[in-house]
Amino acid sequence: MRNYSHVMKGIIWAAFASFSWGISGTTLQLISQNLSIPADWMLSTRLSFTGMIILVFCAFRYGKATFNVFRDKASCLSVLSYAIFGLGLNLLTFYFSVQTGNASMSTILQYLAPLFIVAGSVIFKRQMPLRSDVISFVLALLGVFLCLTRGEFDHLSVSWVSFLWGLGSGLTAAFYVVLPQRAVAKNPPLVVLGWGSMIAGVLFNLYHPFWINTPHITPVLVASVSTVVFFGTILPFGMLLHASKFAPSDVVSIMDAVQPITTSILSVIFFNLHLNLYEIVGIIIVLVAIYVLQRGRREPPADLTPVDSEEDKMHY
Repeated sequence: MRNYSHVMKGIIWAAFASFSWGISGTTLQLISQNLSIPADWMLSTRLSFTGMIILVFCAFRYGKATFNVFRDKASCLSVLSYAIFGLGLNLLTFYFSVQTGNASMSTILQYLAPLFIVAGSVIFKRQMPLRSDVISFVLALLGVFLCLTRGEFDHLSVSWVSFLWGLGSGLTAAFYVVLPQRAVAKNPPLVVLGWGSMIAGVLFNLYHPFWINTPHITPVLVASVSTVVFFGTILPFGMLLHASKFAPSDVVSIMDAVQPITTSILSVIFFNLHLNLYEIVGIIIVLVAIYVLQRGRREPPADLTPVDSEEDKMHY
């Protein structure tokens, strides 16, 4: 039984991790809109440096075990599919959603990923949805509707293009969670993230090497990209792993709600985003919807004890 002080430490570390991702999401709006950096160059740069830094760390920490992920076919295919359809596509769709809309709405739409995971289980695994699934789905639709319309039901607050890219980021975020599960079952999550980043980075560099047609390098660009690399991946991932030592995964995952809240607040401060009452209520409803979904899915049968999952530590 974890004592209260340990659980609180876990909650604080998880909150800092989510806060860090919120900073990264807001910085992406600066990069994509204010600095007009192309998505292909940004992702080639971000994934390459992120992958290198993480794998160097893994080499020191895990030694030769860093390469174990390629020793069996299932783990290898898991990492490859994760790199392409999970990590690469998720970052690409999220970037385009932010670039054509704003970081706040894009983060809310990506936050719907658990609903896509449950929908996939219902459609492909023929699993009956729980009552909490139906409740959370209805709440999420209502929340997103309020955010998109701002209470003015004749038009959207963001373009349809941004909305569709945002839905795509939610769907690919679900792939991000599901696809690496076989690899994570046999390897440290940090190793899987490192190889996923490196493989995705290589693929983006095949399309647009980051050293070719480089944007004008300024201190602002360097600081912004560094913020995304460190605050968007390396630091929060480390904090999330540290949080899992003190608090159970269901408690840690609930702190994900800090990310969209952080992004919305920072967007108001730095990008003059105006949130009206309908949008604020919509954001709260979406957060409640995902909370209901997580709690319902994590409620164990009477004779079982919930088990912390390694997949819960995967985040980007």
